[in-house]
Amino acid sequence: MTQATHHCPALMVSAPASGQGKTSVTAALARWHARKGKRVRVFKTGPDFLDPMVLERASGAPVYQLDLWMNGEADVRTRLYEAAGEADLILVEGVMGLFDGGLSSADLAQRFGLPVLAVIDGSAMAQTFGALALGLARYREGLNMFGVAANRVGSAYHAQLLAGSVPGELRWLGALPRDAAMALPERHLGLVSAGELNDIDARLDALADAWALHASDALPSPVAFPPSPSIAVPSGLRGRRIAIARDAAFCFLYPANLDVLREAGAELRFFSPLAGDGLPDCDAVWLPGGYPELHLPALSRNEQLKRELHAHVEAGRPLLAECGGMLYALDSLSNTEGEAFAMAGLLPGRAAMQKKLGGLGMQAAVLPEGELRGHTFHYAHANIRAAPLVLAVNPDGGPSSEGVYRHRRMTASFMHLYFPSNVAAAIGLFLP
Repeated sequence: MTQATHHCPALMVSAPASGQGKTSVTAALARWHARKGKRVRVFKTGPDFLDPMVLERASGAPVYQLDLWMNGEADVRTRLYEAAGEADLILVEGVMGLFDGGLSSADLAQRFGLPVLAVIDGSAMAQTFGALALGLARYREGLNMFGVAANRVGSAYHAQLLAGSVPGELRWLGALPRDAAMALPERHLGLVSAGELNDIDARLDALADAWALHASDALPSPVAFPPSPSIAVPSGLRGRRIAIARDAAFCFLYPANLDVLREAGAELRFFSPLAGDGLPDCDAVWLPGGYPELHLPALSRNEQLKRELHAHVEAGRPLLAECGGMLYALDSLSNTEGEAFAMAGLLPGRAAMQKKLGGLGMQAAVLPEGELRGHTFHYAHANIRAAPLVLAVNPDGGPSSEGVYRHRRMTASFMHLYFPSNVAAAIGLFLP
């Protein structure tokens, strides 16, 4: 039976630069439309864990990544097609500035016919706002700039000045005020995760309420999303139990990665090292990234889990430790004040948190199981007393090149893997 093309209004929410307010505007739009009864699906461009947590709360649906290099075009096309079949509106939050990167938000928008909403921080300007909007719209031929929105406006009159500066060929879509009560808190890796904010829903409702004051109901014409087959996932993990650390210290989990494991037949068993949990009965373990550096005393105290992880690894069972998970797998981790805490000791070495960036960029690693793509983003420096199995490479030629370490069937790296980039290789990491 031939699948039908799906049609759905869609917007790429981008900006001239990082820090302009893309996440706040995307969250406001998602919550505003969802409260009006629309089914909203939100995506995030690029490898980000924190913005999607907020956008999931705002929209009420899981937020998946869209990246032409990390996902591959076929995966992006399938995710948009499936979303268009169930949604009334698709929002895609961009990454960095609209034209930044080897494969930019603008590239993604043009590849899939997504109209663009440009978010501009208007806090220190008036009529120049319109000039900046027009420059973004005309910089690249063929880009469909649907409209513009302002962030951090000082008053209703300020919003009026900004709206009045927008050329007639662009639409004014709305504004958000400069108001700490609805700001999304940040720390060294980006936004504070949604699960840590007790008032996250109040903040999101405040954003939606503020958006409604200056908002336009205008939406672009529906975009046509042609049929695209889903990636076939082999059932190589049928009957296998995978224990996955999940709490405030280990919270960086792509929904797409969990989908791959489930579709491969695995039973997922979540546990919390912070709560003092031991290791569930399992055949493999995944220690994802997160914020172990913020919870060092509690992680250091969980001696039972350390013993059980040692026994698991020495028995030759698979374990994947990514970024924060790898930091926990080392002998010790020091905070930015230099205070060291004993970690699990699965991989010989020590790490310390820094105040400057330690690694950033896309990564590809050719492992014995196959090539996997992902990214690195961390503020730690690790001294690991073992030779890496392989070195990952940055496809953009950037300086970050993370080592991937292996002991028995344990695989550890600063690299966050995107399993759909090679489902067979990802499955292989959890096999004996």
